[in-house]
Amino acid sequence: MNTVKRQTGFTLVEIAIVLVIVGLILGGVLKGQEMIANAKVRNVIDQTTGIQTAVFAFQDRFRALPGDYSRATTNIPGVTGNGGGNGQVNTNAERGLFWQHLSSAGFITGSYDGAAAANNLTCASATCASNAFNGAMMYSWGASASGMTGSNAHELRIGGSIPVSIVAEIDRKIDDGVPDTGTFQLDSGRNIATCRSGSGSASTYNITSGQQDCGGVRRN
Repeated sequence: MNTVKRQTGFTLVEIAIVLVIVGLILGGVLKGQEMIANAKVRNVIDQTTGIQTAVFAFQDRFRALPGDYSRATTNIPGVTGNGGGNGQVNTNAERGLFWQHLSSAGFITGSYDGAAAANNLTCASATCASNAFNGAMMYSWGASASGMTGSNAHELRIGGSIPVSIVAEIDRKIDDGVPDTGTFQLDSGRNIATCRSGSGSASTYNITSGQQDCGGVRRN
């Protein structure tokens, strides 16, 4: 007698269970990525807010700006240089000393060598603080904010290597969500052509570009 071999496959119920499991795994992965991104956004916000607060506290104690303080070597142990005392952190020497003055005075954590640093976000980690994406930060008198060309002020450049979507989220959380307006703006020195669309009050973050090396500026 011939026997017929029956081929068995997945039932609809089994397929449905597999799809549900796959969906849960994918959902968990996406949720995890979202949580990591949100944590980095909060990290950058907290870090930059802490630095701005430290600057105000330093001014309150020493009546001078960190980096620009002309009597730092006399009054702050471990400091290797003084600033010019003109009320502006506007030289390479002062930009490097800024971090050393703050840390040696106990207002921020870390140890910095006080070496000169140009205002171009290429500062070494031994000299300048880094953001959550390992981009060098910089405090300087200038006009790096995208909507403030020619209008100088003290700015905290939060560093590069930040995805455009993250910079946009930072702006939404602490300011108005517009690249060229407010107290937080896009950094004009970090791929602004692909990080932003339009200009002025009509500017928007170009999320679709996928640019991974944008930056932001918090102005005092």
